[in-house]
Amino acid sequence: MPIGSIKKIVSDRGFGFIIPEDSGEEVFFHSSALEGVTFEALQEGDQVEYEAEIGDKGPRAIVIRKR
Repeated sequence: MPIGSIKKIVSDRGFGFIIPEDSGEEVFFHSSALEGVTFEALQEGDQVEYEAEIGDKGPRAIVIRKR
């Protein structure tokens, strides 16, 4: 699984963005993709593992686990 850091969280809308460790394109995520952690427990800068797919507007995480 790729590793990245939480770049931005938009808490009132339930989504955010991940910056991949390999310096690739930022990855969109929705709170429904979280496993083993609540959306409220995430903070900007936290390291996560994720699985991504290509969505209509670019990469999006389909599974996210906090490291």
